[in-house]
Amino acid sequence: MKKSTRCAGCKYLRRRCPPDCVLKPYFPSTNPQRFSFAHKVYGASNITRILTRLQEHLRAKAADNMCYEANIRVKDPVYGCVGEINRLQQQIIQGQNEIKRIKDEMAVQNALRQQQLQLQYQQQMVHANDKDDAFSYASSIEQKPNLSISQQPFDASTFAWFP
Repeated sequence: MKKSTRCAGCKYLRRRCPPDCVLKPYFPSTNPQRFSFAHKVYGASNITRILTRLQEHLRAKAADNMCYEANIRVKDPVYGCVGEINRLQQQIIQGQNEIKRIKDEMAVQNALRQQQLQLQYQQQMVHANDKDDAFSYASSIEQKPNLSISQQPFDASTFAWFP
């Protein structure tokens, strides 16, 4: 069995594939569907003309672009790439809205967390002050002798400032 060396374009067009075929590098015989979609949308002569007018380093991207646009046009004959662009723009807008919603939700959660931390800090300070007051009261009780009023001696010199 003889192995064919024709590209997908030449096979589709049922012609001999010349050695310098402009379609051969971009439409291999292993993927005939790629050329058939592009041919339906652009036509073989337009594909060939576009590829020959471009510099060689741009041809692969142009062939990929034509195939992508042709596939989209086959899937959606009315809107084609415009429909795909609109769909992708809607996805971007939805993603941006979701990001904004999540950021807003995070800001609310952070504010609530900040309030909780502040409340906890205030409660700890109140408890600490209560403990400090209790500690200072207890230490003041320990420092002073426990005398009742009747047991304290009267010293007139402490009241010397009175006239």
